Amino acid sequence: MSSSRTFENKQPQRRASSGFEFLKGVGQVTGGTLLSITMLASSIVAGGLVGLAISFRNLPDVRQLRNFFPSETTYIYDVKGKLLTSIHGEANREVVPLDRISPNLKRAVLASEDSHFYDHHGINPTGVGRAVVVNAVAGGVKEGGSTVTMQLVKNLFLSRKRAFTRKLAEGVLAIRLEQILTKDQILEMYLNQVYWGHNNYGVQTAARSYFNKSAEYLSLGESAMMAGLIQAPEEFSPFASMKLAKQKQKEVLGRMLELSWINQSEYDSALKQEIKLGRIKSFQGSALPYVTNTVAQELAKKFGRETLLKGGMRVQTTVDANFQMMAEETVSKWHKSLLGQGLSKNQIALVAIDPRTHFIKALVGGVDPKTSEFNRATQSQRQPGSSFKPFVYYAAFATGKYGPDSTVIDSPVSYQDGSGRYSPRNYDGGFSGPMPIRTALAQSRNIPVIKIGKAVGMNRVIETCRTLGIMSPMEPVTSLPLGAIGVTPLEMASAYATFANYGWQSPPTVIARVTDSSGNVLLDNTPKPQLVLDPWASAAIIDVMRTVVTNGTGKGAAIARPSAGKTGTTSSEKDIWYVGTVPQLTTAVWVGRDDNRQLASRATGGGMVAPIWKDFMEKALKNVPVENFKSPSQFSRPKSQ
Repeated sequence: MSSSRTFENKQPQRRASSGFEFLKGVGQVTGGTLLSITMLASSIVAGGLVGLAISFRNLPDVRQLRNFFPSETTYIYDVKGKLLTSIHGEANREVVPLDRISPNLKRAVLASEDSHFYDHHGINPTGVGRAVVVNAVAGGVKEGGSTVTMQLVKNLFLSRKRAFTRKLAEGVLAIRLEQILTKDQILEMYLNQVYWGHNNYGVQTAARSYFNKSAEYLSLGESAMMAGLIQAPEEFSPFASMKLAKQKQKEVLGRMLELSWINQSEYDSALKQEIKLGRIKSFQGSALPYVTNTVAQELAKKFGRETLLKGGMRVQTTVDANFQMMAEETVSKWHKSLLGQGLSKNQIALVAIDPRTHFIKALVGGVDPKTSEFNRATQSQRQPGSSFKPFVYYAAFATGKYGPDSTVIDSPVSYQDGSGRYSPRNYDGGFSGPMPIRTALAQSRNIPVIKIGKAVGMNRVIETCRTLGIMSPMEPVTSLPLGAIGVTPLEMASAYATFANYGWQSPPTVIARVTDSSGNVLLDNTPKPQLVLDPWASAAIIDVMRTVVTNGTGKGAAIARPSAGKTGTTSSEKDIWYVGTVPQLTTAVWVGRDDNRQLASRATGGGMVAPIWKDFMEKALKNVPVENFKSPSQFSRPKSQ
């Protein structure tokens, strides 16, 4: 984005009366005297400005406007093009070219503000002269005589102070501007720059706000009403007073009729047209804040906050709005159900990712974004418990020394750990003797996974986690295989998605594509998968996790198609999980409390979270064909290391 997006008039202004209005309150000055004074003043002012153009050397350089980009609102859409929210700073603006602005509006604005726009060279001597007379009679600055070009340079370059010297500066800059830009370019810039009230800058956002339509399709009646807002937008806004808005509309239409820009029939029809108002849209919230806030954070990180607020980006997300709403409704429903099961103050986070692209398909950061927009799916690092174990077994499989049916002995063990000894225990307190790794994971035994972790080396386990995108601090301690680290639901979903894609990985993202307002591509997140894990070991861990669902702690997650997953429960029941996948969709669900206190005695991922995962996946996969996972036998087993 260009760094030249800086010329932003920070506050809406009340403007002096435009040049076409009849002079009022000029005392005893007669019509003939007035005409003579006006002509004389016009000549003096016009000649004076030419001389001043030479002497005003320290005025801003209008040539900057050749590369000027006004601040513009960023729009965020779902994957199908549905608008989710808009993000902007003080100026809510969408720039549109002149040929996409209704001719009705262009004529109405020029009739109201500068009917000689296409005839003068930046200033209108007659209008300025008339303003001099009015101001002289009034004893102060009462009328401005500003042309559209003068208003534009005032908005972009000059202070709001109404003084004679500033008015002269406006004239000088207007003359300069008309030497480097065409009339159409100036009018386009003006219409996109001017303030229309209620934080709407430029015709497009104003038209959408006032009449819920594009500026391209404004009728004559709507255009006249909008043109009448420019002098005092909030005062004449139809949202504030339809009576005053209609009054200004009538004045503008009368001026257009006087200029013969419309006929009597058009005038009458426009006045009679029923005005259907839209609604004020600036600073309204997002319907899907967990998604749009995550998008905003990604954009700010990549492009900077200034560009996010003023860069006019068009952002296509990876999320379908209806799918996201289904996910949020599922979470809300199960929150109430868990309250009934004694899990008071529970929060739920859910992340669903397509493993083939790593596109995020649903992102739910809590039970109610209206009460808390804190995104537990992306920002809350919680212990994964036993859902961490597949990372350990994958590391073992990747060495080539172990496979799903390798035997490990579930028996008492004690390790020197720091200054003392560590004697791990299983969840049920007992020991089951020799068993295959498949069974050890299905039953979520603690002793076997610690033994395997020690055998392959905890540093190798940590390396696997880093490859999978888990960036939390990790120490190669004996308890690491039991998930004594902090992870986000997004990290867990992304890691399992890489297993489900047989080791192929793209960066997880909620953004598919970003363009600027002209359609130039700024960011294209078309997946570019890289093979980061061993395919056989990935297929093997998926195969073992299928047994978790068919014969283990994840039976509550069984759906009518092949799936693989793992339950997770921390020793103090503060965090409970289920992370599972089918070939087309990987979903992580976490339940816990924000204060990190115990949920309930004997709360488990298999008993309380697996059913949430099942409910969501059955809805999510309703019209998705059943697919089988690839067997490990389809890949070459790594040579023993």
